[in-house]
Amino acid sequence: MAKRSVRLSREAIVGSAMAVADAEGLEAVTIRRLAQEHGVTPMAMYWHFNDKESLLDAMAEQLIASVDLPAPTDEPWDVQLRAILEAILEALRPHPPAASLAARRVLAAEPGLRLADRVLALLARAGLDERRAAQTAMFLLCSVVALIAADPAPRAEAYEDKVRHKKAQLVALSPATYPNVVAAAPELVDCIESSDYYATSLDMLIRGIA
Repeated sequence: MAKRSVRLSREAIVGSAMAVADAEGLEAVTIRRLAQEHGVTPMAMYWHFNDKESLLDAMAEQLIASVDLPAPTDEPWDVQLRAILEAILEALRPHPPAASLAARRVLAAEPGLRLADRVLALLARAGLDERRAAQTAMFLLCSVVALIAADPAPRAEAYEDKVRHKKAQLVALSPATYPNVVAAAPELVDCIESSDYYATSLDMLIRGIA
């Protein structure tokens, strides 16, 4: 990445960190790398972040804050809860490598607390007690993060080659021994790209709670 000419600020650093993570993964996000991105010494970065962990916390808070939490309505609890899960998915999906950070700060800042409170209230309406509601709320967040982490987008040529190779391997299996795997091979290796993959996944989560 080329060096950026933006003014060094906490927000600018977090933005650069997110861009690096999107392109190369979280392991590429380091204080030294971001200092190079902004054309400063690593010491200049420590005015804003003590270490990488505090930087990751800031990235997590930005992700959570980007969730466009739907306003409460008179609709049933499951309809409202699904809308919230869709909002989380929409906010986190552009950042698969960083999505896993969301859980670590969801109860540490105002946007995350509002989100958690809404979800817990809806789960209470579904009939769950406080313990089960807390467990389910965390399960839902982790499930959405897992869906996003498995997303290969953007679809690079290397990914297309991997899909073709895996499909060929599955199709070559013995249909007598693995008839269902062979029949479903095209979908198994590329099911995430199906237009209804995320919608179906959210439906299963909500129906599981119901």
